[in-house]
Amino acid sequence: MKTLVIAGGTDGIGKALAEVYLRRGDTVVVIGRDKARGGHYLDAARASGAADRAFFVTADLSLLSGTTRAAEEIRASFPAVDALVFCARHYRSLRTETAEGYEENFALFYLSRRLLARALAAPLAAARRPVVVNVAGPGSGLDLVRWDDLQLTRGYEGTTALAQGGKLNDLLGVTSAEQYGPAGIRYVLIHPGVTATGFSGEYDAATLPHIRSMRQHAKPVEAALPPITGVIDTPPAEPLSAYVERRRIPVDTPDFDPAAARRLESLTERLLGEGPR
Repeated sequence: MKTLVIAGGTDGIGKALAEVYLRRGDTVVVIGRDKARGGHYLDAARASGAADRAFFVTADLSLLSGTTRAAEEIRASFPAVDALVFCARHYRSLRTETAEGYEENFALFYLSRRLLARALAAPLAAARRPVVVNVAGPGSGLDLVRWDDLQLTRGYEGTTALAQGGKLNDLLGVTSAEQYGPAGIRYVLIHPGVTATGFSGEYDAATLPHIRSMRQHAKPVEAALPPITGVIDTPPAEPLSAYVERRRIPVDTPDFDPAAARRLESLTERLLGEGPR
């Protein structure tokens, strides 16, 4: 039986994944900031006879302090983690900073994923075939990255923030594979396609009609699961891989440039060391 940790597992794809693996008999740890939704998850697990295998960790993953506490709680209870799955993100039409002073998309969509994977590297390495699954949008170009303004203090748009976040996660995958691939941890970037999730976010009047249209025409959540469950059940042999739905895309292209990944890592270390700018 596996132990899975799902960041953003109270809604959409993350919630559906949690339900699938609980039914299979696995242990599923869900991280989320909504205590009520977490309670619903635990209640449903109890009703299905899986109460002893369902766990909820309350954390606001847009806060580094919250992410750190969640990782500490998980490490204390689970010496081995087979799969770490990142699903949490939140759209904002207006630029918003967290209480710690970071732009929220940058903090939630990129920094929390970086921090959580590093903090759980030891329990991942203790598993037989560990995998990190980063649900993002791999394969876009490096021109999406604003190297001189990663937190988008100028010309912020919600779509720009999410697009850049997806690219930062591509580069994060490159760095993570270099650092933890030798320990046997596989890193998978995956875009499951446009899916009828909750579309977590705060949308302005211009964006809302587009979101409503996406909700109407997007695939059901269940249809988005097979590519994700596939890599959880059978992690790829390579340290880094990327998929768009079921199609594997190459990661030896300029879009996954190791030099760019090292540049991002250096900027991130500097940012976290000196505090937000």
